[in-house]
Amino acid sequence: METLAALGDGFWIALTIQNLGLALTGCFLGTIIGALPGLGPSNGVAILIPLAFSLGLPATPALILLTSVYYGAMYGGRISSILLNIPGDEPALMTTLDGYPMARRGQAGEALAISGLASFVGAFFATWGLVFLAPQLVKLALLFGPAEYFALFTLAFATLGGLTSRNQAKSAFAAALGLGIAMIGVDGQTGVPRFTFGEVHFYDGIDFLVAIVGLFAISEVFLFLEHRGEGDKGGDGSKVKLGRIVPPLAMIRQTTGSMTRGTLIGFVAGVLPGAGASLGSFVAYSMEKRIADRKGTFGTGDPRGVAAPEAGNNAAAGGALVPMLALGVPGSGTTAVLLAMLLALNITPGPLLFQQNPDVVWGLIAALFIGNLMLLAMNLPLVGLFVRVLQIPPRFLMPAVAMISFVGIYGISGSTFDLKVMIAFGVMGWVLRKLDVPLVPVILGVLLGDQMEKNLRRAMTISDGDIWALFASPLSITLWSLAIIGFVLPPLVGRYFRPKIADTAKAEGADPD
Repeated sequence: METLAALGDGFWIALTIQNLGLALTGCFLGTIIGALPGLGPSNGVAILIPLAFSLGLPATPALILLTSVYYGAMYGGRISSILLNIPGDEPALMTTLDGYPMARRGQAGEALAISGLASFVGAFFATWGLVFLAPQLVKLALLFGPAEYFALFTLAFATLGGLTSRNQAKSAFAAALGLGIAMIGVDGQTGVPRFTFGEVHFYDGIDFLVAIVGLFAISEVFLFLEHRGEGDKGGDGSKVKLGRIVPPLAMIRQTTGSMTRGTLIGFVAGVLPGAGASLGSFVAYSMEKRIADRKGTFGTGDPRGVAAPEAGNNAAAGGALVPMLALGVPGSGTTAVLLAMLLALNITPGPLLFQQNPDVVWGLIAALFIGNLMLLAMNLPLVGLFVRVLQIPPRFLMPAVAMISFVGIYGISGSTFDLKVMIAFGVMGWVLRKLDVPLVPVILGVLLGDQMEKNLRRAMTISDGDIWALFASPLSITLWSLAIIGFVLPPLVGRYFRPKIADTAKAEGADPD
């Protein structure tokens, strides 16, 4: 009852004209960002963080805007997947397998509607999971000491990347790079400058917002400059006819079980630190194919092959907020970016967040419910508009991304030096992308490196330098075990799922045009 009462208070906070307007704006912008191939929710949230600061938004409205962008981008990723056979981001990859064949035979509208409905179901029930599970995790987290927190941070580094990285060695390198960047600045315990190279601006360390916007947004601009002229005409959504927008009742009944199973699988994948929407989408599709594909119709335009991964990846998006809010450990790349936003607002996620800032937590959760309804209402009638958005040439889009990034970061810090650092991170992000090194572990290292170091030092001080103190409690042993399993298991699971994905795509015979 306390939880429901707190949620009721959250609705009083969320149901203001300003917060409703921000939720609607975030849902609309997020859907557009998700629909544009390559951007995805992580980039979308990173690009709009400077905008939230430049508007001078308080904590709750700023988070409502950015989480609405997050949910909207998860919805929007399916649009280019279904219409163009180009996934908006990796979780939307599975939607192409049956969504595009449906579009090719004149059922694009029905595929978009089913995916929108599945997205709503997945996100709606995942938000209820967040309501009831996060407070329970908070009670568990109060048992954590410095050694347990160090093990928890190690778990986050070991698992973040999951199926999204084909090479765990590259993920480990990216995490080490992020931790190295976090060490820049004056050591809080000894007062000695580290890795500053005599530059006074580095004494306060690297601002993680500068790093995030540089790695995600500016590197995207550099990639466009590298491939300028290629595909500059934008997507051509006119080749596929939308057909009827409202799916028949029989199709909705046929996909109900797929949505339910996809939601459960996706939520569990989201709650696990580092698994995220990609794993939720992959497993939901693969399990549904084993359970429901008795006639071999998956990969040829089966609506259940659209419903399952869409419910899975949107449920994972909601599930990923659970460890971020309750433990301060992001469950996905996008929640890592949201974690940076919270820290920039001087709000520390974790066990005390629900006690110290209940208005922020419950206002945010209530806004997620409202945003889901907005997305469902928006995504059916505005499909035609979103199709036209796919035709925006990148030569107009990328300058806008660069302008928002520069103006936003300068507005936050007022320092031209930070702009130079942001460009340097943009170049680094471009190089890492060329080398197929994931960016999310770098960000996680920058975000959590300071806390990880402090907890390690506290644990060593309490134990008088005994390294075995890190493995002394059953909770820390459990976390270390999960970290080892989480680092070793994803490559094995990836070998199992990726060949099936490739085989299905090959059997589909999709036209690259």
